[in-house]
Amino acid sequence: MFETLKPQPADKILALMQKFREDPRSDKIDLGVGVYKNAQGVTPVMRAIKAAEHKLWEEQISKSYVGLVGDPAYSDAMIKLILGDAVERGNIAAAATPGGTGAVRQAFELIKIANPSARVFVSDPTWPNHISILNYLGIETVTYRYFDRSTCGVNFDGMIEDLKTAVKGDVVLLHGCCHNPTGANLNAVQWQEVIDLLNARGVVPMIDIAYQGFGDGLDEDAVGVRMVAAGTPECLIAASCSKNFGIYRERTGLLMMVSNDAASQKLNQGTLAFLNRQNYSFPPDHGARLVTMILNDDALRADWAAELEDVRLGMLGLRQSLADELQRLSGSDRFGFLAQHRGMFSLLGTTPELVEALRAEHGIYMVGDSRMNIAGLNADTIPILAQAIMDAGI
Repeated sequence: MFETLKPQPADKILALMQKFREDPRSDKIDLGVGVYKNAQGVTPVMRAIKAAEHKLWEEQISKSYVGLVGDPAYSDAMIKLILGDAVERGNIAAAATPGGTGAVRQAFELIKIANPSARVFVSDPTWPNHISILNYLGIETVTYRYFDRSTCGVNFDGMIEDLKTAVKGDVVLLHGCCHNPTGANLNAVQWQEVIDLLNARGVVPMIDIAYQGFGDGLDEDAVGVRMVAAGTPECLIAASCSKNFGIYRERTGLLMMVSNDAASQKLNQGTLAFLNRQNYSFPPDHGARLVTMILNDDALRADWAAELEDVRLGMLGLRQSLADELQRLSGSDRFGFLAQHRGMFSLLGTTPELVEALRAEHGIYMVGDSRMNIAGLNADTIPILAQAIMDAGI
């Protein structure tokens, strides 16, 4: 039987990581992998996580199963963090998942169950795994314009024009904040226009929010998500704790189903439990337990929020320094968009050939579409990257 298997396409980001590891150059720079790193190139364990783990080690008396959808206290804490008071808690069904990717996968499975003919509209570009999972599940994917390569901002007119082709029963996938891979975000006025369009066409929004707190702040980054949840009849929200809590390997995520009909909550909650049972039964608890402890303890939460704010401001500082250095070298402000983007990523908007030249000639690794991880930089490597960009003629 196994002889019928065919090689699967390699994940481009994972392949890039392997190339970086095999590169013998001591001055190579990794801007590819989507993991936060501090100035020393380390992905640190946050102080509040360490403190919560120590407390958990002292107090936990069992490793028994928690439940098919995880600990309700985790769902409550995450819903409050993401949605605030935008929606009544009784209107929300939620399930813990293995990371944000698990939440995305479960959401796509749910869409297929609810409407097998649904199309999912995704931004061009988007996180590659969105499309990979949709293709694997046999769900039709439609791209909508999002990134304007001339301005390196949002092509909002193109986005709206393309979304007007969506029909009742379709789903539009949106990034809650810190768009991956572009770093270009919608503003509040644009969010409202998208909401009005989706409502007019009977289209269901799905939001992937993986970087809350990395852009403009915890509440500021949730503005669009809260507007959608409050302003549409129903929506799906896939959330990740990997980045803002720094618990990548703990695989901690949450899927939410929001409905303005409280009577639907019981059915929705049961559906999420069913999906978890079919895919992995009980979700992992360790990371979710730590997040719950932090969000429900004033001291731990304050320390976590303070460290997260330091991370956010550090990335903004790196963005501004890179934009300033490029302005100094180029004599123009054409790279000013780097300081305006938010989150870990920015899309340079250049060609795969020039990205390859950066790798081959300068040891600078970024994804072929020119996505670079700003958090992979530091004060020493910014001038090197800026000069390489100039040398490559970008």
